[in-house]
Amino acid sequence: MGNRASLLKAVFAMALMGIMGAAFSAPSASAAAIHKPKVETLSDQVHHQLMTLPWYGIFDNLEYQVNGSEVILSGQVTSEHAVTKGDAAKYVKSIPGVTSVVNNIEVLPPSPFDNQIRRAEYRTVFSHADLGRYTMGAIPPVHIIVKNGHVTLEGVVMNQMDKNIAGIVANSVPGVFSVENNLRIGS
Repeated sequence: MGNRASLLKAVFAMALMGIMGAAFSAPSASAAAIHKPKVETLSDQVHHQLMTLPWYGIFDNLEYQVNGSEVILSGQVTSEHAVTKGDAAKYVKSIPGVTSVVNNIEVLPPSPFDNQIRRAEYRTVFSHADLGRYTMGAIPPVHIIVKNGHVTLEGVVMNQMDKNIAGIVANSVPGVFSVENNLRIGS
């Protein structure tokens, strides 16, 4: 029995050494790929800079297009967040590799009537049981743009049903002249 115990201890020790050796050996190709930092494209960097703007909110919409080293900014910001237009250009211009920025962001005219519609649209759209989840996060994926009583829904929803519901409930707000549903289906 002593030899058998000694043999089992020896086998266990060898197995343990094999496991330990594998744990301390050079990482495999798949392990190296896991720890390899992701290379951000210029588009990723522009997106990141725009999403971190301090006054960018649900009633603003920022879009961009990258053409080589030139970035074209577009979209709308409320007059209360007009500083966002200049900040967007400044932040994007600071990205290494960006040589020029065309700033076509529109500052929406100040309007108490539009502000009232914005609040009503927010309450109506996001109080719907299927759409409340879109208010999560620092920058929600759905944006409500109001200009002179006309509403545009921008952003991304999970499915066609959510897009349809958002358009229907946005149309139910009193005082709105029209609703354009530009929501995209995404993850």
